[in-house]
Amino acid sequence: MDQQSQTPLFDLVNNPADLKKLPREELTALCAELRKVIMDTVSVTGGHLGSGMGVVELTVALHYLYDFTDDRLVWDVGHQCYPHKLLTERKDRFHTLRQKGGLSGFSNKWESEYDAYLMGHAGTAASAALGIAMGDRMQGKKRDSVAVVGDAAMGCGVAFEALNHAGSLENDKLLVILNDNRWSIAKTVGALSRHLNKLRSGTFYNRAKESIHHLIQSIPVVGKPLDARLGDAVDMVKNMVVPGHLFEELGFRYFGPVDGHNMTEMLEALENVKKLDGVTLLHVLTEKGKGVPGSQDRYDRAHAAKPGKPKVVNKEPELVPVEPAVLQPIVPERPKGRAWTAWFGDSIEKLAESDDKIIAITAAMPDGTGLMNFRERFPDRFVDAGIAEQHAIAMASGMATSGMRPVCAIYSSFLQRGYDQVFQEVILQRLPVVFAMDRAGLVGEDGATHNGLYDLSYLRCFPGIVLMSPMDGPELHEMMKLARTLNVPVGIRYPRGNAPEAHDLVGFDGNRQSVQLGKAQVLRKGADGAVMAYGHMVQTALEAAELLAKQGINIEVVNARFCKPLDEDFVIDLCNRHDRVITLEDHAQVGGFGSTVLECVAQHGEVRATVQVMGVPDEIFEHMSRAQIIDHVGLTAKHVAQRFRVGRDVAVNT
Repeated sequence: MDQQSQTPLFDLVNNPADLKKLPREELTALCAELRKVIMDTVSVTGGHLGSGMGVVELTVALHYLYDFTDDRLVWDVGHQCYPHKLLTERKDRFHTLRQKGGLSGFSNKWESEYDAYLMGHAGTAASAALGIAMGDRMQGKKRDSVAVVGDAAMGCGVAFEALNHAGSLENDKLLVILNDNRWSIAKTVGALSRHLNKLRSGTFYNRAKESIHHLIQSIPVVGKPLDARLGDAVDMVKNMVVPGHLFEELGFRYFGPVDGHNMTEMLEALENVKKLDGVTLLHVLTEKGKGVPGSQDRYDRAHAAKPGKPKVVNKEPELVPVEPAVLQPIVPERPKGRAWTAWFGDSIEKLAESDDKIIAITAAMPDGTGLMNFRERFPDRFVDAGIAEQHAIAMASGMATSGMRPVCAIYSSFLQRGYDQVFQEVILQRLPVVFAMDRAGLVGEDGATHNGLYDLSYLRCFPGIVLMSPMDGPELHEMMKLARTLNVPVGIRYPRGNAPEAHDLVGFDGNRQSVQLGKAQVLRKGADGAVMAYGHMVQTALEAAELLAKQGINIEVVNARFCKPLDEDFVIDLCNRHDRVITLEDHAQVGGFGSTVLECVAQHGEVRATVQVMGVPDEIFEHMSRAQIIDHVGLTAKHVAQRFRVGRDVAVNT
């Protein structure tokens, strides 16, 4: 006898057309099944769990009423899109989430016709959806454009810019759904969050407004004419119900708040706003991590889940289904070593212990950047700016102007969002702001939107900035201490994952030279060529040297430490001592550390060595594990060793 399916409704739904065949009264049960599928899958693959679990009813309602093969749906960030993927012809591949050749962890226009964008950063969905609506109007197209924006993303400056523009338009049809769960990755911050909390706790505005109209119209004889002529008075009473209503002041028709987990309310609300022309904002209240056991007690509402161990499936499954343990697969055994993020957290805490001018700033990423313990120990010197990198950097410049020593802990790919502020507010002012750039380099499963491959390119062109990268955790400590002594802007980049242990640095005798501004260090000597590695790629260079040594090829390995200022005298000497010098970095080849070395050599004139650059090729790469993508782009120890084998009759064995 076949085991009874635990998801009988979901088994019937392969696409939105199938969904529309279900009776409305069965949609709530379908939502429960969707949550089970997401929970069971993400506990194995890893991914962004909380956001998707919170928008299941909203997603089902949207696909029940719209046709997003024609209408356009833009998910802000993309963390929320897992239920969307399951309903749009991707259920059979959902188990490949964030794996090489599998489904992206974000919405992806190259993956499905239902996805309007490849979207991985916050705050831009309203702008994109407005652009679609305006383009449709210009071309005479009649379709709906919908943006789903989290309340934290709504605090982004660019989101307000989009609302400001959209509210001034009359002929474009746009629906912005505010997914209000009071959380981003951490708890939502700012005045907007406080305003939304008032809306949450107050009387439902639209019901109150309808009651006011009904009351006036019920007056015998004069009621209806009076109602028509008292629009301003009704607005005044409305503002007594919801004081200073922000969104209607911006020009949006506002509806809500609506219970985002009540399917009947969701369908009714969407049916009503779908009929309207112009720009509309639907305020939906949801619970991040809904359905995840224990999420209500977690600071991050189960934002993300790490991959777990694969489940062992018996050939003869038991008849009684075994429910997954509460989040057990989500917390896998950590790899050996300590995370770079943890090393950074320790470093800034040690600095703060002896220096009360140290301030830690993050843009909605206190945990991801290793600042949770700092926040507990030094609450008065911790600032979460929300998803607003531009504001965070400008604010840091003001703190530095006042004499403080701010450290902005921001992912490399997210620092791009505040690029103008880095230049205008920090570089031009020559202020000692430290940018701790986590997730620098190839990040793996999060894919193209999160790869931190361009920070050297976009920062080293700025006059006066110091750029450095450590080979391991202790060196990160030293670089943080050095940065505190410099009265100029500083950028320190380090990757995702774990820093190598001392014993992992093969061929390095442990003789550490103190970190001196603009000075490289030779870690291993050799006469058959040299590798000048930047940051964590030093470990790869040492491993390559070990492989080559077994074949009688001895290469010199250099820890570059600094991209700016570059140790130019050392570079020229190195290039005159060897026939071949290779630069190695986990960064785009264009404009990175290797480009810096080539520029130095070009300015100097002819040197003995042929200089080759090994970095990330000038392409956009899909998601896969970090180990897979490092191999895919040719940045493993084996690839480095092969560069030195050209013209030699030896093989390199791994």
